[in-house]
Amino acid sequence: MQSWNEKSWRNFPIKQHPIYKDQEALLQVEKTLKNYPPLIFAGEARKLKQAFGAASRGEAFLLQGGDCAESFSQFSAVNIRDLFKIMMQMSAILTFAGSCPVIKVGRLAGQFAKPRSSDFEKINNQELPSYRGDIINGIAFDKDVREPDSSRMLEAYHQSAATLNLLRAFAQGGLADLKEVHQWNLDFVKNNSFGKQYEALANRITETLGFMEACGINPQNTPALKETEFYTSHEALLLHYEEQLVRQDSLSGDFYDCSAHMLWIGERTRDCNGAHLEFLRGVKNPVGVKIGPNITKDEILKICDILNPQNESGRLNLIVRMGANIIEERFPKILEEILKEGRAILWSCDPMHGNTIKTSNGYKTRDFQSILSEIKSFFAIHQELKSYAGGIHLEMTGANVTECIGGSQAITETTLACSYDTQCDPRLNAIQSIELAFLIADLLKKSKKVKQEG
Repeated sequence: MQSWNEKSWRNFPIKQHPIYKDQEALLQVEKTLKNYPPLIFAGEARKLKQAFGAASRGEAFLLQGGDCAESFSQFSAVNIRDLFKIMMQMSAILTFAGSCPVIKVGRLAGQFAKPRSSDFEKINNQELPSYRGDIINGIAFDKDVREPDSSRMLEAYHQSAATLNLLRAFAQGGLADLKEVHQWNLDFVKNNSFGKQYEALANRITETLGFMEACGINPQNTPALKETEFYTSHEALLLHYEEQLVRQDSLSGDFYDCSAHMLWIGERTRDCNGAHLEFLRGVKNPVGVKIGPNITKDEILKICDILNPQNESGRLNLIVRMGANIIEERFPKILEEILKEGRAILWSCDPMHGNTIKTSNGYKTRDFQSILSEIKSFFAIHQELKSYAGGIHLEMTGANVTECIGGSQAITETTLACSYDTQCDPRLNAIQSIELAFLIADLLKKSKKVKQEG
């Protein structure tokens, strides 16, 4: 295999990537980004890799969630805070059920680029380039706005830096304190049956904390009670941006992509001979790869050879996205074949992308029952083959949107229009996310029981 450097991806074929007309402007933006500070640090990425290793062995569980695509226009402290709160709620539910650490990884502070099924969009006989996320072009159906603009990378960087700054304040400065467990429940969630179920769990946590404090265990001598680790991730799609944030760690000499703690490659860009795998093979962050129903054993092994040639624990996360109607047919054979190879893999489930449908009134949506069905199948298949269902990967928000049908709110095709605010794909709202967390918690309980009995 050829030697790697942060520019070597440029010698490989690339998919889903913009072509900038103004090359001089692109070069200036790249130069500016190269001089900016890193957004994350190598030691943080190494710590996440260790946590992923634990999850791959069934000693922890990965909760990865956030926006399908972040937006420049919808950027606000409230939206960041509410997503953080929902992630903390879900983590508390899953930790209480599974009695194991929950690794919290947000799809934010960099999730600005989106692959598209078509290069062009047509409205009223006018055809324009597809919207590919705010870091590349604008969502308005306008010729000038849809032209890829390299200066958008600078705004994406600054928004990511501001988001990370706030997340670190939340994680280390009080909002993560377990004494605030009731404050994580958003007002519009509280009257829902699952919101009330969460309040009951929060009461039990509060009682436990009171007992622990009486025994001398408190936030002052046990920082884990008032702080948490919260990591960021995004799809490493726009390599002009990612390349500029590669830094060499002064301690290890290794290279890290310091745009996020974890990066992943999508189903559309996981070409083993392509630029995206070439780029990520050289950075030491934990990396993920989305795998769909048509993946083969040989493709997975080649991905492993490229991205994790030393078979390091915690390095590689395979994110399964097959669809509720296909996973039971396709995934068991693939998993069984790969398990025989002894590869170090963290397996997680993306139950969103394989279950996207279009309604009769033109809305793109996902059915909550199909999402839950794929998760149940994912757990059952791992349990049958004595493997570990190590995580969940969700497109979700802390906002009270109506983008996915079903769930305890009984959102229908008719009521989707009430609050359909996504930039691209439909997201679970806060109530649906909490509901899903309780349902996953039951699956974790069952798998833990089977493990103990086995």
